Amino acid sequence: MTGKTTTGISATATSRTAPSATPAPATGMQVRFWGVRGSVTCPGPATLRYGGNTACLEVRCGDRLIIFDAGSGLRLLGLALAAGGETAVPATGRRQPVDADIFFSHCHLDHVWGLPFFQPAYEPGARLRLWAGHLLPDLTLGEAIRRLVGHPLFPGGGDFFRADIGFTDFRCGDTLTPHPGIVLATAPLDHPGGGCGYRLEYGGASLAYVTDTEHRAGALDPAVLALAAGVDLFVYDCTYTEAEYAAHAGRGHSTWQHGVRLAAAAGAKRLAIFHHDPSHDDPTLDRIAREAEAMRPGTLVAAEGLTLRLPAAPATRPAEIREDDGTPWLV
Repeated sequence: MTGKTTTGISATATSRTAPSATPAPATGMQVRFWGVRGSVTCPGPATLRYGGNTACLEVRCGDRLIIFDAGSGLRLLGLALAAGGETAVPATGRRQPVDADIFFSHCHLDHVWGLPFFQPAYEPGARLRLWAGHLLPDLTLGEAIRRLVGHPLFPGGGDFFRADIGFTDFRCGDTLTPHPGIVLATAPLDHPGGGCGYRLEYGGASLAYVTDTEHRAGALDPAVLALAAGVDLFVYDCTYTEAEYAAHAGRGHSTWQHGVRLAAAAGAKRLAIFHHDPSHDDPTLDRIAREAEAMRPGTLVAAEGLTLRLPAAPATRPAEIREDDGTPWLV
């Protein structure tokens, strides 16, 4: 992969080096949704069950922490990590400084505004590596983040950050190997300003994260099909229903019905309906869940706190779906 790495909030270019690490054991993945909305947060009594925070997905690959997108859900993940909760404690049982890779689908506000409120960014000793594949040649990720946390949008211009923060720009289509045994394929997405989709493979498990992309009528995007081919979990931009889509064409989003068609064509074991429109309240998402289950059994509607364990051994679908307290989460 040819990439550009920058370190520090000043985004000064340096050589690209991956941190040294002992290869994590091949134990499959654990996935947790911290934010499932698109466009804008929508907290309130009508969204209590599915949640109102914007896109953020935590993936555990052995002892490595991979994060997709930094929407407002990233704040909740940061609080859990800073508190030394379950997500922050490695197998040794001893709390370590947070060490994470954050991969951005793109840099629209709903996918980045959690970063200035991510507690580990303010902790000395924490290491954060931020990745994006949609900005070059016009902009680097470091420059984009500086704009986010700079005047007049945010106090301090990023000077408050105390973590070791690095930035890597790559080009969609590159294959990334951030750590031994962890491989990410990437592909460009159809979204205003550009976007990047990911296929993550580790320990015999696989996940496709494809959000903020627009489909074309009567066509299946071959790049998306390649990312989703045979994956254990396919997380897809299902912002609209097909009845709603015509009024929003050109905004760079898709429908849950098209997501079902893609999942079936790609042979994905399970589809997670994601990036919910802020107008979709709990009853609306319940209805979508019922209709999606009828169209393709096993399809689920992502909700905050939903945790899935993707086993290393082949399976027809993710082995477990659990709430925070360990009880089954029912679609």
